[in-house]
Amino acid sequence: MGIKGLTKLLAEYAPKAIKEQKLENYFGRKIAIDASLSIYQFLIVVGRSGTGMLTNEAGEVTSHLQGMFTRTIRFLESGMQPIYVFDGQPPDLKKQELSKRYSKRADATEDLHQAMETGNKEEIEKFSKRTVKVTKTHNQDCKRLLRLMGVPVIEAPSEAEAQCAALCKSGKVYAVASEDMDSLTFGAPRFLRHLMASSSRKVPVMEFEVAKVLEELNLTMDQFIDLCILSGCDYCESIRGIGGKTALKLIHKHGSIEHILQNINKERYSVPDDWQYEEARCLFKEPLVCTNNEQFEMEWSAPDDEGLIAFLVNENGFNSNRVAKAIEKIKVAMNKSSQGGLESFRKPVSNTSTPIKQKATKCMLQSPKSTFNSKIISPQVGTCSRPKGFSSMIPPRLHFKNSVVFSRGVCSAI
Repeated sequence: MGIKGLTKLLAEYAPKAIKEQKLENYFGRKIAIDASLSIYQFLIVVGRSGTGMLTNEAGEVTSHLQGMFTRTIRFLESGMQPIYVFDGQPPDLKKQELSKRYSKRADATEDLHQAMETGNKEEIEKFSKRTVKVTKTHNQDCKRLLRLMGVPVIEAPSEAEAQCAALCKSGKVYAVASEDMDSLTFGAPRFLRHLMASSSRKVPVMEFEVAKVLEELNLTMDQFIDLCILSGCDYCESIRGIGGKTALKLIHKHGSIEHILQNINKERYSVPDDWQYEEARCLFKEPLVCTNNEQFEMEWSAPDDEGLIAFLVNENGFNSNRVAKAIEKIKVAMNKSSQGGLESFRKPVSNTSTPIKQKATKCMLQSPKSTFNSKIISPQVGTCSRPKGFSSMIPPRLHFKNSVVFSRGVCSAI
């Protein structure tokens, strides 16, 4: 889900923080991409017709491979340097959200059966998409494909968005690409939406800058996190009746969730029992991430011709001629890094972005800077430190070069 209604809220109250970009504007830029969400998009779009999906001779779905292969080639041809980040073990705080998603898929499955009985094609298409789930097999398939293509893969210890944000904050990547807006809540300096959109849709990439978001909304980072929690996030319930606009008004007036709870009309707004907003806040401020970026394999290499043909053609029934041509496209794109020297490929192009036009109605919620100052997060480095909201299990199968260092901040209540 990400943050409910945040895109619309920022478009209305922080338009200067958003720019429309073209894919070509990211020539030479390293972009950390939320892989699991991309795979989900491919599964519901690529080759889908009713309940039918692209499959190999064994009946195994290949829509995710087709989407990942063609989209990644498009990125490489544009001169962009993609890095795919995969989810690790979800935090315990997300269990309720995951349970809701499971229930929704179960309901959609029942609705799909009814639609199939009546032969309603529109309903079949709609409910079929709602039953889609990214599995471990889908993830493993895409990791294997990307490595064969010579594209870096990172396996996060927990949430991929949090790891992407950490890479961006440390300067290892230029921006984070996802469709979930909580990348901003995790503090990603730059966030891209619609990067994975099909080229046929001709949808511009939307670039958000968190510093400008805070400036436009007149909030500190701590207050922005509280705004996102009030709007609705994946880690705790929200107060019924409070959406983005009301949350922004309340944060401007009271400064924090604690002060809102002291002043809110409890008869009008029902606060959830045992509301875990503090735990959610800490998770956004101190997520489990790997901070020793030198451990990551972030190098691009030449594609493995034989490996790609064996995997895509022999195992998954892809057309051999098309795969061969695609491999050549990858090589041509990779060769940009050697023609004229490596820096000529990595040097970013000049910015030709288009700012979002501000609506005629001005934001009336702006108020003088709040007296509630943001807390300073003091990073602590340890061996696999776990904040609240995570189980005690160490996430399995983390793929780093050597030893792994994880980090979390010191989370204090506002």
